Formats: sequence, structure tokens, C-alpha cells
Amino acid sequence: MAAKTVNVGLVGTKFMGKAHSNAYMTVGKFFDPDPAPVMKAICGRHTDETAEFAKRFGWESYESDWKTLCERKDIDVVDIASPGGTHHDIAVAAAKNGKHVYCEKPLAFNLKDARNMLDAARKAGVVHMVNFNYRCVPALALAKQMIAAGEIGDIRHFRATYLQDWLTDPSFPMNWRLRKEAAGSGANGDLNAHHVDMARFLVGEIGEVVGMQKTFISERPAEGRSAGLTATAGEGTEKVTVDDATLFLAKFSGGAIGSFEATRMAPGRKNYNRVEINGSKGSLVFNFEEMNILQFYSCNDPAGRQGFRQIMATEGVHPFVGAWWPPGHVLGYEHTFVHAVFELMNAINKKPTIMADFKDGAQCVAVLDAVVQSIADGKWAKVEQVE
Repeated sequence: MAAKTVNVGLVGTKFMGKAHSNAYMTVGKFFDPDPAPVMKAICGRHTDETAEFAKRFGWESYESDWKTLCERKDIDVVDIASPGGTHHDIAVAAAKNGKHVYCEKPLAFNLKDARNMLDAARKAGVVHMVNFNYRCVPALALAKQMIAAGEIGDIRHFRATYLQDWLTDPSFPMNWRLRKEAAGSGANGDLNAHHVDMARFLVGEIGEVVGMQKTFISERPAEGRSAGLTATAGEGTEKVTVDDATLFLAKFSGGAIGSFEATRMAPGRKNYNRVEINGSKGSLVFNFEEMNILQFYSCNDPAGRQGFRQIMATEGVHPFVGAWWPPGHVLGYEHTFVHAVFELMNAINKKPTIMADFKDGAQCVAVLDAVVQSIADGKWAKVEQVE
């Protein structure tokens, strides 16, 4: 019997569009997804560019209007890899048309929109998934298994630091990520969103938060053209309407405490995404700039032999790795997207998945909203819980 397939329509042709496209091109060559994704249609605003993108990445057809894509009878999955301001409307339309929905993070700009997206997907009975792709890093998936097995005991601390430097230069031009109407927020929604999901994935729910944030460079050269984390200047200047840095403290419902720092103003740090988890029996440390490594400290080691050990998560016994290379041959950023697409196919086939769904995405937005509320009020804010 021939393997089942699902036809994918992808919205977005820039940074995330390329990452998702590569994943669809690759997943069937290393894994055995069931169903298997078919790259049916790509959608972008500029027809000529989208046509070229379709040819380069192997999409069968292209569209310039996401509404048309969502209504196509030959599309089973709508993948939303466009800026955050588009997520809500595309996801709701896709669900209403009976399509499974795969969406980039953060799910929405606010909890109301996130709930609408979740409600639409539930009402339609479709699979809904948020691409928190760091869940699919083998080392972090291993950390999840070790925590669940009790290897570091009861969790006491979650410590997250996400540092980038691409906006440190005041002459760097405007980019859609610096406009509130397009991005929703700056470092908080872009970077802290990842750590909020990691915290929930590894430790549990967050009950209360208190935060602070700052925009260091409030005006930049106007945008000429931008893609990903690059831009060229146009004429004049433009106001920055999002945060450059956001820090917050958290109280977990299970008793642990946490700290979260996200900034795009840390010279020398490119994608310094580091988490440390301290428990009653040990600690785990992960840094995405060394993404194949998980550091583990065990209090159960004998006296005189205790210390952090370095686990290279590149063996076939580690999550996802068995499909790739011989032991010791490292994986990269792009592999996390391949793993996520494989998980999406499993979810469509009603198999268990470690990936976040729209409820997880909405809960992440609830935490981010509470951080902003705490800053406005100058005090701790309770996090609304999504049912």
C-alpha cells in the first residue's frame, strides 16, 4: 500500500519560509513520515519572488494571497511562517476551511487572539501545532527525559538567558521585527517566547511574573528592504515601537523559581540561548551555541568525583539522532525544523508528539502578557491559565 500523503501550503518566503521549506524537502529522505508531506503550494506577497522561491525550493505551485491558499481544495495543511501580525487571521481561516494548522511562534500578539485561534482549531477538529523548534533539539529532548526520570530531583531553579547583538548598532535600519503592529513585541515575544515554552516543557506552569523592559535605541534609519535579521536603509528615520530587552522573574506553580533575560543588545552574542535547571539531585545546562551538548551534574556521584559531565547528544540512542549520521557527527539549526515537521506528521497520524499545540502557544502568550502587565503596574502579575 502506498504511503499516505498530505498536501502542504506554506505562507512565507523569508527566514522561516526557507527553514520550513528545507524541512519539508528533507524529512522524507532521513525519516519515514506517515503521512508524507507534499510541497503543494508556497504563498508570498511578491509574485515574481514567490515564483522563484517555488522553483528553488521545489514547491509545485504558488499563490500571492493567503486567503486563496486557505480555500484551495488540494491543501491539507496550512503552515504559517509569516510575521506575527498575520498569524491570527491566517490560522482562523485555515481552520475554518478544515486545514491542519502549523504556526510559527509566538502564536499571537495577545491572549484574546491566541484563544480565538485555539477555539477555531478545536471547533474544526484539526491538528494545531506551534513551531517551538527548540523542543526538537536532541540535547533538550534528552533533558526532558532525564527530568521526567527524576535524575535531577525536584526542580528548584530555572535560569534562562537569550542574548543577541544584531541591533547594537544605531545605524542598523528598521526591520519588521521593530514595529509593534507587525511583530507584537521585541525581545520579549521573539526571544522570551522560546524560553517560556522551554520552561513549561521542562519544569511546568508559571503562576506569577514580574518584569522590566527597555528600548535603548528609539529611532533608526527607515527601512529600505529587509529579510530575516538583515535590512538596508531607505530615506529618513522611523520610531522603534518594541522593546530591545526584557527581563522577568517567575514563580512556577510547582514551587520552583525562575529568571528570564532576553536582549538584542549584547555585543558578541549571536544566538546565546542558555538555560540552566537546578534540582535537588543535580543540574542540567544547555546553550544553543553548542547545541549538541548537554551538561549534567549529579549529586549522587561519589565525593571527589563530582563535577559537570558533558553529554554529546549525537548517539543513535538520543532523541531524533538515529535517523542522521554516525555517532559524533553533529547536527545543526536546520535539523530542528526537520524534526518538528516529522512530529507534525506524527500528530496528523494521531501519534504522540513532544511539540507544542495551540493551547501551549496560548499559555506562552498568557505569560508574555502577564510580564507586560507587571511592568505597567509595577508589581507581580498572575498568569491567566488557558483551559
